[in-house]
Amino acid sequence: MEFITEPEFWVAVSFFIFVGALFYLGVHKKIATLLDARAAMIEKELEEARRLRDEAEKVLADYRRKQAGAVTEAENIIALAAKEAETFTAETRRSVKEHFDRRMKLAEDKIARAETEAVREVRGAAVDAAVAAAQTLIAAKLTSDRAEKLVAESIDTLRSKLN
Repeated sequence: MEFITEPEFWVAVSFFIFVGALFYLGVHKKIATLLDARAAMIEKELEEARRLRDEAEKVLADYRRKQAGAVTEAENIIALAAKEAETFTAETRRSVKEHFDRRMKLAEDKIARAETEAVREVRGAAVDAAVAAAQTLIAAKLTSDRAEKLVAESIDTLRSKLN
């Protein structure tokens, strides 16, 4: 029995006593229970992680749809703004043209009135000049005999035209 004095023997005996005590106290069952509980908790966490991943994928898909909708809406808004700008430009051009045409008509009317007034003034001045020239000529060349003869001829002409 020499192996009893060997330290390795006593280490082996101690180990087996320790393991036997663990089995006697039911530590292996407690460890198995703890490991099962830990496995169940990990399984729950994995299931929660799957559920959260599915939910995140749904939210991501929803946001992608919303983003696509927002892009479409932005394009529609830009198209509408361009159409309104085009309409406003056309309306402004039409308004400016109408205003310009009215101003041109007013200017043409004013010029026509000024022309008519100028012609009337020139005619009036011509008539005044002709009357003044006629008075001067008549005063210089008309004798009383000639004046009586002209008055008589005028009266005869009026009588013939009135009858």
